Amino acid sequence: MYKKITIVFALMLFASYAFSQTLQSPEEFLGYKLGTQFTRHHKIVEYVNYVASVKKDMVQIEQYGTTYEGRELMLLYVSSPENIQNLESIRKNNLRLTGIVKDNTKTQSNNVPAIVWYSYNVHGNEPSSSEAAMLTLYELVNPSNKQTKEWLKNTVVIIDPCLNPDGRDRYVNWYNQVVGINSNEDPQSREHNEPWPGGRSNHYNFDLNRDWAWQTQIESKQRIKKYNEWMPQVHVDFHEQYYDDFYYFAPAAEPFHEVITQWQREFQEMIGKNNAKYFDANGWLFYTKENFDLFYPSYGDTYPLYNGSIGMTYEQAGHSRGGLSVTKKDGEVLTLTDRLMHHYTSGLSTLETSSINANKLITEFVKYFDDANNGKNSFYKTYILTSDNKYKIEAAKKLFKANGILFGTTNTSGLKGYNYQTNKDTDVKPLKYTIAVSTCQPKGVLANVLLEPKSKLSDSATYDITAWSIGYAYGINTYAIKEKKEINYAETLITEVRKYNTNYGYLISYNSINSVKALTYLLKKGIKVRYTEKPFTYKGKNYERGTLIIVKAGNNIDSINNNINKLSTLFDVDIDAVETGYMDKGLDFGSPYVKLITKPNILMLTGDGVSSLSAGEIWHFFDRELNYPITLINANDFGRINLKKYQAIIMPDGYYKFLSDKNASEKLKEYISNGGKLIALENAVSQITSLEVGIKSKINTEKENDKEKEDYSLLKKYADREKDYLPSSIPGAIYKIELDNTHPLAFGYDSIYYTLKTDANIYEFMKEGWNVGYLKKENYVVGFAGYKIKEKLKDGTVIGATESGAGNFIFFAENPLFRLFWENGKLMFCNAIFFIENN
Repeated sequence: MYKKITIVFALMLFASYAFSQTLQSPEEFLGYKLGTQFTRHHKIVEYVNYVASVKKDMVQIEQYGTTYEGRELMLLYVSSPENIQNLESIRKNNLRLTGIVKDNTKTQSNNVPAIVWYSYNVHGNEPSSSEAAMLTLYELVNPSNKQTKEWLKNTVVIIDPCLNPDGRDRYVNWYNQVVGINSNEDPQSREHNEPWPGGRSNHYNFDLNRDWAWQTQIESKQRIKKYNEWMPQVHVDFHEQYYDDFYYFAPAAEPFHEVITQWQREFQEMIGKNNAKYFDANGWLFYTKENFDLFYPSYGDTYPLYNGSIGMTYEQAGHSRGGLSVTKKDGEVLTLTDRLMHHYTSGLSTLETSSINANKLITEFVKYFDDANNGKNSFYKTYILTSDNKYKIEAAKKLFKANGILFGTTNTSGLKGYNYQTNKDTDVKPLKYTIAVSTCQPKGVLANVLLEPKSKLSDSATYDITAWSIGYAYGINTYAIKEKKEINYAETLITEVRKYNTNYGYLISYNSINSVKALTYLLKKGIKVRYTEKPFTYKGKNYERGTLIIVKAGNNIDSINNNINKLSTLFDVDIDAVETGYMDKGLDFGSPYVKLITKPNILMLTGDGVSSLSAGEIWHFFDRELNYPITLINANDFGRINLKKYQAIIMPDGYYKFLSDKNASEKLKEYISNGGKLIALENAVSQITSLEVGIKSKINTEKENDKEKEDYSLLKKYADREKDYLPSSIPGAIYKIELDNTHPLAFGYDSIYYTLKTDANIYEFMKEGWNVGYLKKENYVVGFAGYKIKEKLKDGTVIGATESGAGNFIFFAENPLFRLFWENGKLMFCNAIFFIENN
């Protein structure tokens, strides 16, 4: 498509190749023309380092981190020589504009550069953007390109050339292995059909474009730290979509979150019109205002928007099926060259618009944060988070710190607010541990979006989940207060280190994921750990179900003392020494209700048919949070697996072909009957019902009872076809589950648990099993759920356990580890692994 390009950007590009004497173009440095092959990450790193070394007056480079697989994460700061000399002053001044930095230095808001941040390749198998990043960098600093030099006088461009190097190299290395000397344009060719798990996600198969706010992955943590040190005025997240689509750029589709300002909307329109000018000139088709909304807070467009930026997503056709060239349905051949040129063009067009409007960008940026610091657009001015469980509060603090959200304490006496547990205004009842978050602060808008009880939807047809409130996700009693309260931001730091020593044993309270980390630590050290199924009292202190018991029976007491002292420095847990197995009240340690925890060998099924995202969440959870080994085996190899080696099998969300095979199904049933434990999540549960393990889908039963109605409801309008699904849609809504917390699966919980429902899966109440978590008639809380879904999600079980022979089947109709930010589900998932004993 090079021959089609007539616009100024392309003329600049070709002129630069002719006149640049000292700076090598990507083609000259790499030895091939961009678009003729995919560039591996290390070569991208080499090129950007090379440019930074040659153009030191215009470029600063920084390695801000590494991926799980050890690849470099890079940022390039590109601007005029004058701006580069004053780069740190520009950064600090920008933070003063927000109120994040407060010092005696005078803040400048006139004639200061706007900061424009470009994020490329967050999804590894959307590879054209990293190619475009190299070309964009080159044109910004190329001496022959006079226009970009003008734009850089009042802008600082920050380029992250590849957010997901592990995923990119997974895709690129695979593609290079399967492509011939000439690429095959047939979309049915193997080079257009990437194998499981694909390159979209990072090392742990986690979608990094759902992780901006939650920061569960190392790439996100390192990147957001740098982002919050800059706080750009403009941010573009470069993506790819299905190869038959056309280019998408802002303005975005509804729903917009109501906190998005009029200026943020207007500037997206300005960007869109300027992009359209160049795309029209080249005859490139595009679309705006469709598909990609601005609601869920953890995307590469919404997170910047909720931090005062103009956040935008650009989507180029191609994706993993694009390869180097592919024939579209309309007969046109889409090449990698086309794709990178589209991204290159939209990137420079965005910079042009930002440069022309730099003063306005700064003015509106200042206004945004003035309003945020005064809580102008926040209905609720203060949030109170309170719990008897300090670990839940600590988890919330960790999230707030990662996002630069200030928190502290306040006087709650006489306060009334919206109570998340009752959905009514009530008196605030502080529990043992309480923190307060004011929305009158620099990060007030983001704080409000993450904490508000109900986010208002302007359009139900949304791209992602519609509810995520921290109070529910973290299991913390929360109150939303309309009044601004004074916050004491001084945080008390507890540095006490206790020395433990006993001649008998210890008790560890079981109330957080830290308790599980302590448990797995001890099990790996070969120490026998028990837990109690009934509460008891020792020395006047009550110990709840699930309390971990470590005594010298079966253990070496010196080893116990040494390891308890070590783990106390690693994990924040409640540890009490115990001098006898005779309790003041309740059971003693020899009771049959005190159970020995067997260190389980765990198998997780992965591969074709399994959701790579669901499997990745579980893999990351065990590997990085619990530091406990699990064995990953492809589901298609189920027939050859020696199941006797494993005490537990985990089936993540997915569709399992082997369950259609009679011999494989019988093998799994036999595994359970012989004492094995099967744990299934989401759609895997519905497949397991065919094994006759004691559960039956409520949805299937209702379908059997339904009769086709010959009425006017069958008459539909063609124009409404894209929204006809909404009555049966639930992209992500919060429901209140009632728990039987006397069952080991719910140890460590109160009688209520809030879950995120993303489908209609629900099961009939079991006669022979344990209905541990169930929905009654009025358990909907917040988020969009179509009326047909609401009618179905009631009077059924969503979390349960059944016994089959000598073994157990445990199921979660929802995902307790959803994107690893649903903190309150993690303990329950661990209970399924460590507490449900085989008969």
